[in-house]
Amino acid sequence: MTKWVYTFGDGKAEGGAKDKNLLGGKGANLAEMSSLGIPVPAGFTISTEVCTYYYANGNTYPSDMKGQVEAGIAHVEKIMGAKFGATEGPLLLVSVRSGARASMPGMMDTVLNLGLNDQTVLNLVKLTGDERFAYDSYRRFIQMFSNVVLEVKSENFEHLLEQHKEKVGKSFDVELTADDWKVLIGEYKNEVRKRIGKDFPQDPWEQLYGSIGAVFGSWMNKRAITYRKLNNLPDHWGTAVNVQAMVFGNMGEDSATGVCFSRNPSTGENLFYGEYLVNAQGEDVVAGIRTPQPLSLAEKKAMGMDLPAMEEVLPPLYEELVTFRNRLEAHYHDMQDMEFTIQKGKLWMLQTRNGKRTAQAALRIAVEMCEEGLIDKPEAVRRVDPAQLDQLLHPMIDPKAKKDVLGKGLPASPGAASGQIVFTADEAETWAKAGKKVMLVRIETSPEDIGGMHVAQGILTTRGGMTSHAAVVARGMGTPCVAGAGELRIDYAAKTLTAGGTVLNEGDVITIDGSNGQVLKGEVPKIQPELTGDFGKLMGWVDEIRTLKVRANAETPLDASTARKFGCEGIGLCRTEHMFFDPQRIIHVREMIVANTVEERRAALAKLSDDELKERFWKLTNEVVAPILDLAKGHTSPSIERAVLLRMGIDSVTTQGVVQRISDAGLLGKGAGHVVLKLSQRTGKDLRAAAQSILDDASVLQGLFGAA
Repeated sequence: MTKWVYTFGDGKAEGGAKDKNLLGGKGANLAEMSSLGIPVPAGFTISTEVCTYYYANGNTYPSDMKGQVEAGIAHVEKIMGAKFGATEGPLLLVSVRSGARASMPGMMDTVLNLGLNDQTVLNLVKLTGDERFAYDSYRRFIQMFSNVVLEVKSENFEHLLEQHKEKVGKSFDVELTADDWKVLIGEYKNEVRKRIGKDFPQDPWEQLYGSIGAVFGSWMNKRAITYRKLNNLPDHWGTAVNVQAMVFGNMGEDSATGVCFSRNPSTGENLFYGEYLVNAQGEDVVAGIRTPQPLSLAEKKAMGMDLPAMEEVLPPLYEELVTFRNRLEAHYHDMQDMEFTIQKGKLWMLQTRNGKRTAQAALRIAVEMCEEGLIDKPEAVRRVDPAQLDQLLHPMIDPKAKKDVLGKGLPASPGAASGQIVFTADEAETWAKAGKKVMLVRIETSPEDIGGMHVAQGILTTRGGMTSHAAVVARGMGTPCVAGAGELRIDYAAKTLTAGGTVLNEGDVITIDGSNGQVLKGEVPKIQPELTGDFGKLMGWVDEIRTLKVRANAETPLDASTARKFGCEGIGLCRTEHMFFDPQRIIHVREMIVANTVEERRAALAKLSDDELKERFWKLTNEVVAPILDLAKGHTSPSIERAVLLRMGIDSVTTQGVVQRISDAGLLGKGAGHVVLKLSQRTGKDLRAAAQSILDDASVLQGLFGAA
C-alpha cells in the first residue's frame, strides 16, 4: 500500500525538513518542529504525490487515501484528547491548509474551524463557556468554507455583515454579540442556499473532504499559476495538504495570535521582529483587518507606536516565544518566518519557514550569520540571490527634495517609487500595458491582486501591517510598499484618495517611500543609493570563491565607469548602436535614417558634433552591411530583388527592368536595394529617381563599386 498520509504531534513525526518535496515546506517544517519538541498542534500531511495523482486522474483520489485520512484524524484525536464532530465532550476542530515546497503566501486556499455545525457549535459553547466566541467561530467557518469550497464570493457575506452592523448601530465586529452572530449565521446559510441551491453541509467528514479537494484544486487557480510564473516555479511540483488541530487565539484576553521573524525581514537587523493581536484569529493579522501590535518594546520604540507590545502584555509567553525563535534559527541556520497562537495562556507554534526578505536584509543576514558562525562563506554567498542585488539599486528619495507629506504608514518594503494612482489590480495591468507608471492603492490587497501588484511601481494600503499580504508579496518582488496608512481614506466608488483636506483622483501622481512609510504628493526627486559595507564584504568573499571573471555590457563612458565601480574586470559586450542612444544624439540619428536624399542625410549627421563618432558610425555601418551582402550573394534571385525594390517604394514595372539591368552588370549579388541606395548617395537623387536612371541608362552602374 502506498503511503499518502504522514502524521506529526506530541514530539514525534513521520518525516522532517529533508522531506520538503514530499510533504511541502509547511508539512516538512511542522514535522521537524514536532521532532524538536516544540509545541505544535497535532495533525497530518497529505503528500504532494496525491496532488500529482489528483490532476493525472481526472480530479480523483487514490482509492486507499480515505482510510489513511481517517487514521490521521484518529491520531490527532488521541493526542489532543478531543473528538472530531463531537456533540458531547471535548471537540476537535481542524484547519486545512496548502503547503507547496516553495512558499506561495496567500496564493492557495485555507479553511479554518472545520468541523463546526449546528450541533457541534452548541458543544463548543458548553466547553468554552463563551457563546459569543463559539458563534463567531461558526460564522467565520461558514464564510470561509462557502468561499473556498462552495465558490460563494466572500463579498456576499461581507455585505450582510455590514448591513447588520449598520442595523444594530455597531462599527466593529468585536462589538457584536452572540445573538448578532446567530442572526448572521442564519442569513449566511440562506445566502448559501440561494447561491448554490442546497443547504450548507452539516457533516464534518463532508466538510473535510470538500476542503481537501478545494486546496488541491487551488493549485491550479489563476493567482497561483500567475505567482508560479512570476517566481519560476514548475506546475508539476504540486502542493501538499496539511490537516491540523485548531487552537484559538480569540478565546479572551489570555489568548492571542501573531506572526514573527527571527530577524527584521526589511533591514536584516538581528532583532526579534513581528506582530500580534490579543483575542484574534490568525487571519486577522495577515489579512489586514485590524492593525496589529508590535512584539517587543524595542520594535515599538523604533516604529513610534503607542500600542502595547507583547513583551509588556504577556511577558512570560513572550520569553517562551523568544526561546523558540532562538532554537529554530539555530536549527535551520537561517532567518525564520513563524506563526503562533496563544490559547488560554498556552503557546502553540503553528508554522516555521525560511523567511522572505528584501535584498538589503538578505545581504546583511548572510554576512552577519557568517560572522556569527552559523554558516560559512560559500553558504553566505549562496544565500543572496543574484537577482536580489538588483534591488539594492532602487532609487531613494533625495534628502534635499521638497516633500509634501500626505500621510504615513508602515515601511513594508524598501525603495522609493512614483506612479499614477489606480485602485484596482485590473486597472493597474491595463494602464501598465499602455506604458503608464502606476501606483496600486488599495484598502488591503488580496491574492487576486497579484497581476496588478506585479506591474505596479509601488503598492500603498490603508490597512495591514508588516506581515500583511501586500507587505510579504511586495518584499518578495522587490517592489516598494507602504502598508497600514490608516490616516488615508480610499473611496473605490468615487476613485479618490483623501489625506486630510487633500483629495487625489485616479491618475494623480504620488510617491511612496517604502523605507520610512511616507506617502508624498506628486513625483519627488530620487537618487541612487550607495552600496553598503556588507555588499563589499560579500563580494570580497565571492572573489575568494569564484573562478569566472566578470565583464560588463557597456557602451558609454557612464556605463563603463559604473561597471568599474561595481568591480567589473572589463567590457564583455559593447553594442555600438547604443552609443547613439543619448537624448542629444538619437533624434539626429533617426533623422539620418529616414532621410530620402544625401543632402538630408548629411544635414542630419552635421548635427552630431563628434566628427570622430561620425566616422566610426560610417565604418561600423559598412561592417554591419558586409556580412548581410555576403549572405545575399548566395541566397538572392531576381524575384527576391524585385520584392526588395517594391518595399522601397519603386513600382513593379520599373523593378523588373532595373533588376535585369543590375543583373546584366554583374551586381545582383550585392542586392538590388543596396545598388539603388548606393547610386542615390552618389547622385543625390531620391530612390525612385535613382532606379529610373538605371533603367534609362545602364552605364550609370559603371564604377559604382570600384572594380566591380
